[in-house]
Parts: sequence; C-alpha cells; structure tokens
Amino acid sequence: MTGRSKMILGGIAAGTAVAGVAAAIGSVIAGRKAYGHWREWQGTAFGGENLHGQTVLITGSSRGLGLAMAEEFARHGCNLVLCARDEAELHRARTQVERHGVLVATYPCDVTQKNQVEHMITFAQERFGQVDILVNNAGAIAVGPVRTQRLEDFQEAMDIMFWGAVHPTLELLPHMISRRRGKIVNITSIGGRISVPHLLPYCCAKFAHVGFSEGLHSQLKKFGIHVLTVVPGLMRTGSHLNAQFKGDHEKEFGWFALSGTNPLFSISAEAAARKVVSATRHNQTDLVLSWQAKLMAEAHGVAPGLTQEILAIVDKMLPESDDRSSPKKPGHESQSAVTRSPLTLLGKRAARKFNQLESA
Repeated sequence: MTGRSKMILGGIAAGTAVAGVAAAIGSVIAGRKAYGHWREWQGTAFGGENLHGQTVLITGSSRGLGLAMAEEFARHGCNLVLCARDEAELHRARTQVERHGVLVATYPCDVTQKNQVEHMITFAQERFGQVDILVNNAGAIAVGPVRTQRLEDFQEAMDIMFWGAVHPTLELLPHMISRRRGKIVNITSIGGRISVPHLLPYCCAKFAHVGFSEGLHSQLKKFGIHVLTVVPGLMRTGSHLNAQFKGDHEKEFGWFALSGTNPLFSISAEAAARKVVSATRHNQTDLVLSWQAKLMAEAHGVAPGLTQEILAIVDKMLPESDDRSSPKKPGHESQSAVTRSPLTLLGKRAARKFNQLESA
C-alpha cells in the first residue's frame, strides 16, 4: 500500500470517527431537548398556580431583570417587596410597579450584610404577614481579563451573588418549613454552568449559586417548598451600562455591550420575566433562558473539554491587560463611538425602561 493510499484511508477513518462523535453528541443533545420540551409541556398543559394575593420578595429589584420580574409578578396580582441598596432607585421602581394596582413595599438593604437581611425579612412579614415567594436576584457584573483581577474582586462577587442569596434564604426557611409551603427562585447565570472568559469572579459566584439552588431543591421538596434554578443567557436589561470593567475599559465594554444588546445573542427582559414567572407558577425545577444559553449548556454537558478549548480561542480575541491596579469603571463611563451608535439601541431602550441610570 502506497503512502498516498495510507493517507487517504487514514483520512477516511479520522473523518468517520469525527462524524461518529458528532452524531453521538447530536443524539444526546436532541434527547435532552426532547426531555426538556416534555417537561415544559407537562407544566404548561395545566393552568399553573394562581399567584394572586401572594407576597413576593425580590432582591436586586430596583432595576433590570429584577424590576421586570416585579412588574410581571404584579400582573399576576402579587404583592411586592422590592429590595436594593439605592433608595432613589427603589422609589422610582416602586412608582413603576404600583401602576399595576398592587401593594408594593420597598426596603433599602445590602444583602451581603446578614443583619440588614434579617431586618428586611422582619419588615416584609410585618407588612404582609408572610413571604410566599423569595426571588434571589441581586447581582453585579465585573468584566476584565484574569490578570487584572485581585482577591477582593472574587470576594465581592461571592458576597453579592452567593452570600446575597444564602442570607435571605436561610432567614426565610424556618417560616416556610413551618407552613410547609413556599417558593424560592434563584436567578443564576449561564456563567454558573460554563465559565466564560473575562468573567471569572462572576462565574465563580454563579457556580456556587447554582450548587446552592440545586441542593436546596433536593432537600426542601419534602417540606412542600419548591426551588427553581433560573439560568439566563444574555438579556437586554440595560445592565451593561452599570456593569464594571477593568483593563482596557472601552474595548471590554465594547464587546460586552454589543453582545448583550444584540437580538441575535440576547433576549428581552420582558420575555425573560414572563418565562420566570410562568416557571414559578408551574413548579419547574430548572429554567434556561434563551436558545443560545440552552445550546451552550447542552454542548458543555456533552463535551466539556471541547467547549473549554473553544472558549480558549474566544479568549484570544478579547482585549488583554496585565494591569492589576486597573480601576473598575462602569459601562456608561467606558463608552466609545461604537457603543454610542445605533448598534446598542435596544440596550439603551431597555436601560430607560428598567431604571438603569444611563449617563452617557
């Protein structure tokens, strides 16, 4: 057999092997999707729980997705407790949600502080008698290459997005267990299932939040408490303007803003909120928002090594910096001609609608 023949046969064998692997991965993904569609149909085939009159406490609800969810729960007749750190933002959010004709209370609270959370829960129970649904939504996005990240960046992310969910959950659990009823909704991220380049502290905290949420469900179901883990992909909430950036601020903000406001890669905050409330009503356990996020999660579940290699290639295309002294700057202070252009129009509209403070 000539060398050329061996090369051809080797190429055929290699191609056959690759095709076989691809077919296997495709079959698994298709099977998982079919199962997911069946579970979704199973939930929506029935009317879902009537939430009218129930009290919903949402952390991080003065703007963005938190505010969108507050409005959607209000459309279902729920009373709302809005929680965030900024009183002025809370006041604007309350005015916006009250238009739906429901009772709305606000409480300025830093969910990283256990004592403040305790006071908030006491306030909510005194105001409405009990909290039926807790939505752990508080979060903060910090973007930058790993060489710009310091220990405090990881600590801050964990404080807000992990401990900020643990504190209110543990404070409310005894009350829900005693009633043998309640719902906990944890807004995590696709970054909690796949670690995305330039978002390492954020992803670490979201991974912890996913583990906390999924573990809660398995241990609380016997008490009549339902836990929903929400895994959003990119959403048009206007949050890109208030996200924090390190390194080459304009370039970091540029790729992040274009990705997060592009309808090809992101879904609207309104659509996300509707899906979250529907999943809550139908007692779903897991909700991945956007087909892009679902595809990423499925691919990573089947071939985690391959997705990591792909993300390593993506990382090479992102702006790099080794300046650990690089300050954090919010998106609205990191604008460029590109991010001020019509390319981010949908994101700007979302920012105005959902109380993001656009200053540029």
